[in-house]
Amino acid sequence: MTNSVYERALRTPDELRPWIAGIGTLTVETDPREPFVHLPDPTTKVIIRSEAAGRPTLLVSGPRVRATYHTGKGQASCTEVRLVPGIIRPLLGVPAVDLVGRVVPLDALPGRTARQLARELRWLESEEAVARLADVLPERLPTAADGARADLLRAAVAALSVRSGRVPGQVKDVARELAVSERQLRNLFSEGVGLSPKHYARVDRVRAVLAHATELASAELAAVTGYYDQSHMTSDFRTLMGVPPRSYFTGRLPSPRSCQPIDSL
Repeated sequence: MTNSVYERALRTPDELRPWIAGIGTLTVETDPREPFVHLPDPTTKVIIRSEAAGRPTLLVSGPRVRATYHTGKGQASCTEVRLVPGIIRPLLGVPAVDLVGRVVPLDALPGRTARQLARELRWLESEEAVARLADVLPERLPTAADGARADLLRAAVAALSVRSGRVPGQVKDVARELAVSERQLRNLFSEGVGLSPKHYARVDRVRAVLAHATELASAELAAVTGYYDQSHMTSDFRTLMGVPPRSYFTGRLPSPRSCQPIDSL
């Protein structure tokens, strides 16, 4: 593929860490003849999309359960603010499950804080918008609200995620370690992440495979990302990416489609 994607992580202000998992800029230069890939992503993001002229567009992108392939449309740039698990309803006014596979305007969401932010950020450039978030979120979203439930969810997310030097746990084992039932864990994830624990883990593993495919042999990669074996990894990859690993990394991709339209609630 001849598309170029430039990503840069920005420092997350300390005062935003209870609500924001990370902030980064993304610039995409696409060849109209080549597809652009939206990878599976288990997080919900506030996106500040820069336009050639006029004010930025403020969007919310919910979790993506599978890769999608789109026709190239020239250059695009945006700042992505990744929300921590459990903050979706307090900030946006809807459970995370309602946003899966959707892109909606920030000001279309029912949360009072979301609507206020849409008004306050709409004329700001990305860096100014991040600074404004650091001013207003601590005032409007007290960290004490439902803290135990949020802490439990974040512990579960960490346990099911691929991390350096640690294989992610199985759903039943994580539920037992946290002293909750698997049903309670599913409810926590539906509300705070949008995906089931099992599907969250599948997306996270495939993203780890994509990140480290050039560093490790397939069998080793399968082992460190929590798969039973290489065939299990290939099966999951095909399900979420639409093609097996060899096809993906050699550019044999599914036919692209038009970009996802902005949704409404």
